[in-house]
Amino acid sequence: MNTKQIEQKIREGKPGRFRIDTGLYLRVLDEGSGHFVVRYSFLTKRKEITLGKFSNRGDGLTLSEAREQHLKTKKQLKAGNDPLQERKREQALAFTLVDDVASDWLKACERRIQNPQIPKRVYESDIAPAIGKHSINKVSPPDVLSLLRDIRDSGRPTIANDALSYIKHIFSHAIKLGLVTVNPAAAFTMQDAGGTESSRTRVLALDEINVVFAVMREQHLQFTRDNYLAFILLLCLGVRKTELTAALWEEFDLKEQVWTLPPERTKTQMPIRIPISDRLIPILTELKTRACGSEYLFPSRRRSKRRDYISDDTLNHALGKLFGKDAKSKSAKSTENYLGNRGITHFTIHDLRRTFRSLLAENGTPSDIAERCLNHKIRGVAGIYDRYDYFNERKEAMDIVAEQVLCLAIPG
Repeated sequence: MNTKQIEQKIREGKPGRFRIDTGLYLRVLDEGSGHFVVRYSFLTKRKEITLGKFSNRGDGLTLSEAREQHLKTKKQLKAGNDPLQERKREQALAFTLVDDVASDWLKACERRIQNPQIPKRVYESDIAPAIGKHSINKVSPPDVLSLLRDIRDSGRPTIANDALSYIKHIFSHAIKLGLVTVNPAAAFTMQDAGGTESSRTRVLALDEINVVFAVMREQHLQFTRDNYLAFILLLCLGVRKTELTAALWEEFDLKEQVWTLPPERTKTQMPIRIPISDRLIPILTELKTRACGSEYLFPSRRRSKRRDYISDDTLNHALGKLFGKDAKSKSAKSTENYLGNRGITHFTIHDLRRTFRSLLAENGTPSDIAERCLNHKIRGVAGIYDRYDYFNERKEAMDIVAEQVLCLAIPG
């Protein structure tokens, strides 16, 4: 098959694999798309490797270039090597920076773990700025120690522990790729990072919530209206932060007053229908207006190639500033501690979920109903056989919490 015949096959657009030479084929997927592939046998197994897209315009492979690459695979086979493995080895050897290896490791995380956005966020926010542009074989234990201390000294011990774990994984990945022989983070433990973690117990009382809302309204230039509304929803609905910030309008039925959270966006991978209180409808209506046609409740406030909704850290940073801490600054106290000065001890966005659960308990909500409000997995026989979703019971309990919170959030 020559170049003109290849172009004709692509124009016809008939899907299939067409022989060019022994082992070299043209794969046509649809009209205008053709790729060179090589089929071969290695250790009695049939395999296929894609060489690239056919093109005579410089944005792909010409027929002569494909023949050259085909010849290269034949030489690799003659030498007893698998061309697919050789390609992976060549790609790995092209990695020179920590960023390169981390990118490859994070891709593997997408296939292996449930929430790959978490290591990606920690890497991009805290690891990459410190060592991302370092040569993979030039990172030393002192580099790792300095990075961990910077995170710990910024008041984020949990993130320091996470960062240590991810650095170890990244360099273990580099060892597997044959890029380094020693892991510079191997000698470090949690004591070198954020220390032993204990379960958080912080819960906000109603009088504290009242003060927090007052401070947020006073500092509205720092804590924006969108952040304020998100804070209200987190306290009233008890959902996880990322479940709310990535929420789509198509999940909401404001007429029926229900939010259907799909399983792929929950930590437990369990879907849930969340009742929406009457008092929250004006909040959501305002957010709909502020979204300016976006498909997300909280659209990205800046142009971003990563995604169209706000960062996972947006609310954390906004709250941190009210406590006098700027996560983007080297200084642990870069602004006035507005909340601390009003007697509010430190809390995090995730503590709002615990606060929601505590308010349910204070209002006399039965434990099994409260746990279902949080979309927790019910353990034991009840979790297996009890498939009733207690929607009406949850709505009654959540309506009371919403009334309590909104009386404080929207005074008068």
